[in-house]
Amino acid sequence: MERLQRIRPKRKVYAVDLFCGAGGLTHGLERAGIDVRLGVDIDPACEYPYTVNNRAKFLLKSVEDLEARDIEKAFRKNGIRLLAGCAPCQTFSTYNQKATPEDGRWWLLLQFSRLVREISPELVTMENVPRLKEQDVFKEFLEALDVAEYYVFHDVVNCEDYGVPQHRQRLVLLASRLGPIRLLSPSEFGAERTTVRDCIAHLPPLEAGEVHEDDPLHQASALSPVNMKRIRASRQGGTWRDWKETLVANCHKKRTGRTYPSVYGRMCWDEPAPTITTQFYGFGNGRFGHPEQNRAISLREGAILQSFPRDYVFVPPGKPIYKKSVGRLIGNAVPVRLAEAIGSSILEHVASCVRRRRRTKAGVRAHA
Repeated sequence: MERLQRIRPKRKVYAVDLFCGAGGLTHGLERAGIDVRLGVDIDPACEYPYTVNNRAKFLLKSVEDLEARDIEKAFRKNGIRLLAGCAPCQTFSTYNQKATPEDGRWWLLLQFSRLVREISPELVTMENVPRLKEQDVFKEFLEALDVAEYYVFHDVVNCEDYGVPQHRQRLVLLASRLGPIRLLSPSEFGAERTTVRDCIAHLPPLEAGEVHEDDPLHQASALSPVNMKRIRASRQGGTWRDWKETLVANCHKKRTGRTYPSVYGRMCWDEPAPTITTQFYGFGNGRFGHPEQNRAISLREGAILQSFPRDYVFVPPGKPIYKKSVGRLIGNAVPVRLAEAIGSSILEHVASCVRRRRRTKAGVRAHA
């Protein structure tokens, strides 16, 4: 299918981004042509990257304490309002096997639902992990949208199909009071599959523990002597099962550890990266070894694999960069390219509604 020709609606779409993090969703929506007015998050570390890289303002506040008026004053009059919300996904992730409804984050989606009910925006979007689809809290969210008379689309999508250079499945929801809505297909969006090589092969080489002088975010974690031996013994797409017995960790020699091969591995140049988690900067935390250099990928490389632009900044100049903090911001972000596909789908939806109304009016005049 050919890429759709973009038609800008006369009424502009204005958005507020709840749980905005470092701005992955906002940046993608802005690239698509949506005017994001405000981002809301409880984490102070999000404010600098969010405001420096995007045009929107930032509000440091828990969504639980957020009131409708906090959001309504951010929207412009006579515009089409979009409320976006990507509640923290750790609670529902397959990596978190101990999560229960007693975790307060479990119910943040219902706070998002509350704000949708109080504000009644024309458009709503949400992105999260696929496992959320199985939970009662998501079913309650869908029921609330149905009661409020929204048309709803939701599906689990492969981010790599939309040009994100990693294997990452996400649940995407779009809802509209204007008419039926859906996510554009990858071909309609104009996506092309990208690989690790496409995205990070051009970056300057690094040693483990080194920080590049021109880009402080292009820094790699140091490796212990045994981990240096391990990464030298690793091949692209391989596992610790390829090593000599003396290099295998004791935990993997046990019966319970033999079924976890997806750690201590190198990425493949000509494949998408594995899912970028909040701990992607550690060689032992997943298959996060550089394809050929003896180190884990750098913070900058992780950001690029999340489809952030090369010049996206996360820490003020001259301030220390803490890998745990920046890794969390990058790993928790909505991939920018997926966000752009969501934004393009929303604008195409609004434009199609405009075209439909024009045809209806023309038909009425023809029969008058």
